[in-house]
Amino acid sequence: MSVQKKILSINGPVSKHWVGDGFPVRTLFAPNGVTPELSPFLMLDYAGPAYFEPSSRARGVDEHPHRGFETVTISWQGAVDHRDSAGNSGTIYPGDVQWMTAASGVVHEEKHEREFTKNGGVFEVVQLWVNLPKEHKMTKPRYQAITSRQIPVVKLGGESVARVIAGELDGVKGPAKTFTPVNVFDVRLKAGDKVDLALPEGHNSLLVLLKGDVTINGSTALEGEAKKASLSAEGDSVALEAKADTILLVLSGEPIDEPIASYGPFVMNTREELMQAVTDYQSGRMGHLA
Repeated sequence: MSVQKKILSINGPVSKHWVGDGFPVRTLFAPNGVTPELSPFLMLDYAGPAYFEPSSRARGVDEHPHRGFETVTISWQGAVDHRDSAGNSGTIYPGDVQWMTAASGVVHEEKHEREFTKNGGVFEVVQLWVNLPKEHKMTKPRYQAITSRQIPVVKLGGESVARVIAGELDGVKGPAKTFTPVNVFDVRLKAGDKVDLALPEGHNSLLVLLKGDVTINGSTALEGEAKKASLSAEGDSVALEAKADTILLVLSGEPIDEPIASYGPFVMNTREELMQAVTDYQSGRMGHLA
């Protein structure tokens, strides 16, 4: 018999700021405020929706490093050009996902895509940081470019659907390769639909509302924009009833029970490891962009 996960908390953004000149973000949680019920997730920035005028110069964020975790970038509107010190490059179009394992260290930049820059338009992207266990923090970096057509869609009932980016839902597996068990679902709920969503027992789980109005477990409202509901590890499902058309990013993952030490773009286990990361970046050991 299914047991519903309990709602632990509901929160809005902890900060609003610009990342570079291309990403106006609302941060729903960040490494320096991560609590055990969020593990293995470290940070979530919701960029936009924001309109950008046509420009002759690509906006975004210039060369910067990462070490010790993974970045997951999901586009709903607009497009992002990416290149890094490992020689990877590409464009994240609407519906696409970039899953970058920084691990031992990557230097990269993210800019608005050329045609989007030229024509302007609405930009809406989420970047999620996923922690790596200690044994994988210094492994070789990895890059997964996942296009929209590679992401399977699961019908949830009525007109509601879920795109399975990582993990498994109703026997359907997502294309992303992960180091620890993680589920990432892009859920689109149609107003009036009721859905029981299976989430693994023992996984910390989050419902990230981009926009809409949904009732959780028949009692608690999650409405508006840029909201987060944290769910208990205990239980294996959550009941959702859409009061309006709703977009949710549903996250669950097996907790990583290890110390977290963070400084800017580095997330390690100790302060000494952070100091080493800074030294390695400054000395060029993480590479640079040509």
